[in-house]
Amino acid sequence: MRFINPKTDYAFKKIFGSEQSHDILISFLNAILYDSKPIIQDLEILNPYLAPKIRGVKETYLDVKARLNNDSTVIIEMQVLNIEGFEKRILYNAAKAYSNQLGVGQDYSLLNPVIALTITDFVMFPEIKYLISRFILKEKDFLIDYSIYDIELVFVELPKFDKKVNALETLADKWLYFLKWARQLDLVPESMNLVPEIKQAFEMANEVNLTPEQIEDMEMQEMFIHDQRNAIKKALTQGRTEGKLEMARQLLDLLDDEAISRASGLTLQEIAQLRDT
Repeated sequence: MRFINPKTDYAFKKIFGSEQSHDILISFLNAILYDSKPIIQDLEILNPYLAPKIRGVKETYLDVKARLNNDSTVIIEMQVLNIEGFEKRILYNAAKAYSNQLGVGQDYSLLNPVIALTITDFVMFPEIKYLISRFILKEKDFLIDYSIYDIELVFVELPKFDKKVNALETLADKWLYFLKWARQLDLVPESMNLVPEIKQAFEMANEVNLTPEQIEDMEMQEMFIHDQRNAIKKALTQGRTEGKLEMARQLLDLLDDEAISRASGLTLQEIAQLRDT
């Protein structure tokens, strides 16, 4: 068997946000948000994924939205690239979903909680060792919780998940292993196959159940992500090089070439070229 990469936008939404993803999403959210406890009994997927009838036509909603049985709204998003403004966008989308609940003249008491659940394929918070982090409003100096918990931001950083298949214990472990490694698997691990919702997720991700056009579109998106990551790496490398050159230029009249080389990390030849320009 060969599986599509659930970390790509459209594959993620196909698996977790399709009309037939009801039980999958309940299991996934209970695992990640509620420590595998069956808190969520039912939900409604608000913007279900539908494959475009015309190839090349892409829908604009890449996140998954669901209304839980307690009237809370959950926004679920898979983010593979650490792009500029990403953190602000998450907060904006959560605040927008919260405020859009009310019509003109309606009472604020009608507002229901919003949870923004974001799974990242990069480390967002290197200072936090935990895999899952949750943010709510608190008093700045004394860290006292605000009286209501109506907006919560939850982050899952996949690079921090390092369990092997034989070490998977919880339902959350199995879902995270699916997200991180499904693309590299050629069969469903036995322990995961025993969970009906994860088994269904693997079936939806199985390339045999997709059209050649769908598979090609998924592969094109993976290539795009790969190219963007390489572009980001190149930009960072160029940025570091420019920083070294600027440091060296400022030291040309103050230090000899060897001292500048030690301070900037540039070679003596590169520093000599700077002096000649």
